[in-house]
Amino acid sequence: MSALLLPTLLLLQQDEIRARALALHRGAIVLDTHSDVTPDFEEEGYDFSERHADGHMDLPRMAEGGLDVEFLSIYMGKVEGPGTGPGTAVHRAIRRIDAAWEMTRRHPDRAEMALTAADARRIVGVGKIAFFMGMEGGHMIEDDLAALRTFHRLGVRYLTLTHSFHTNWADSAGIGSPLEPRHRGLTDFGRAVVREMNRLGMVVDLSHVSEETFRDAMETTEAPPMASHSSCRALSDHPRNLTDEQIRAIAKKGGTVQINFYSGFIDPEFRKASEKRRTTLEPQVAKLREKHGADTPEFRAARRELMARHPLPKTPLKVLVDHVDHAIRVAGADHVGLGADWDGIEALPEGMEDCSKLPALTEALLRRGHDEAVVRKVLGENTLRVLEACEEVARRLGESRERK
Repeated sequence: MSALLLPTLLLLQQDEIRARALALHRGAIVLDTHSDVTPDFEEEGYDFSERHADGHMDLPRMAEGGLDVEFLSIYMGKVEGPGTGPGTAVHRAIRRIDAAWEMTRRHPDRAEMALTAADARRIVGVGKIAFFMGMEGGHMIEDDLAALRTFHRLGVRYLTLTHSFHTNWADSAGIGSPLEPRHRGLTDFGRAVVREMNRLGMVVDLSHVSEETFRDAMETTEAPPMASHSSCRALSDHPRNLTDEQIRAIAKKGGTVQINFYSGFIDPEFRKASEKRRTTLEPQVAKLREKHGADTPEFRAARRELMARHPLPKTPLKVLVDHVDHAIRVAGADHVGLGADWDGIEALPEGMEDCSKLPALTEALLRRGHDEAVVRKVLGENTLRVLEACEEVARRLGESRERK
C-alpha cells in the first residue's frame, strides 16, 4: 500500500466510526440519572425551552445531544438556621417537585414526566424527552415514612439515602475528607426506609453514603440498587467514588453504577488543583453565601462568576472513558450507566462541556472496542432494567401482603 494512501484510509475509517457512533446514539435510549438543573425551574422568567449560554442542560441541548431521559434531582443542602424548623425540608422539596412538574406542563410538545420505565419508553417513542425525579438526600423525608410515601406519590423514583452529611438514620461518605461515623451505617429506622422503598418501587440510591451505610443497605434491600452518580475509586481515590468491591456487590444484586462526569471525582490531577483553589477562594465564597444565602440563584450565579475568573486545567475525555471502561470490566456490561451530575458540578471533561456533547462519549466507547450492544446498555438500557426490576419487586411485595 502506498504511504500516500494511508492517511486517507485512516481518515475514512475515522469518519466511518463517527457515523456509526452517531447512528447508534440516535437509535438508542440515552438515559442519565442525575441533573441538578431543577433549581433553575424555580427562577422567575427562566425558560428551559431556550438554549442557554451557561449551565449544562436545557431542552435544545438535550435534543442536540440525543439525551432522551433525565432524572431531575430534588435536592437542597442541610436545612438549618433562622426561619427553619420541622416541615421546612418537606415544604421546600414539594416546591422543587412542583417546579419540575410545571416545567413539563409548560412544554407538553417536548417533555413529559415519567413514573415507570414503560412511561419512559412510550414518551421517547413519540419523540419527546422523558423526565423522572430522584431525591438527593434522605434528610428531606424528615424521619417520616409518610413523607417518603408522599414523595413517591408525587413522582420521586429514587432516594439517595444521604447527601454530604449524616442524617438521623444513615451515615454519609462526606464530600471531601471522610466524615467521622455517627451511626456506623443504617439505624433500625434507616433499614425501615429501605424496606419501604422496596415496597413502593423506589430505587435505593447508594451514591454519597458511607461504606457502612452501603453495607447495611445492601443487606436490607430486596430490589436492585444503584449509585446514581459515582465513579471508580480504583482510578481516583475520592470518598464519593466506589471501590471495586462495592461495584461488584451492586452488580451481584442486579443493580447499576452510573458514572459521574465531574473532573474532581474522576481526575486526581484536577482534584489537586481544585483543592488548592478552594482553599484560596473559600473566604470569598463564604462572603457570597452570607450575602445571598446558601441555596439561592443569586449565590449560585455569583459563585459561578467567581470560579470562572479562576479557571482550572481541563480533564481529557479519555479519563471519563477510563472510568466507564473500568466499571464495565469490574461489574460487567449489564451494570453500568451514566449519571453525569449536570449543573451540580463545576467542571466536565474536555469535549463533554454540556449534554449536547454526549455523542462524543458513544464514539469514544466504540473506539475503545466495545460492541454496539454493550454501548446501548450503558447508554440507557441497564438503568431501565433496574427501574423495571424495582417495579416488579414492589408488585411482588404488594401481592405478598395482600395474601396475608
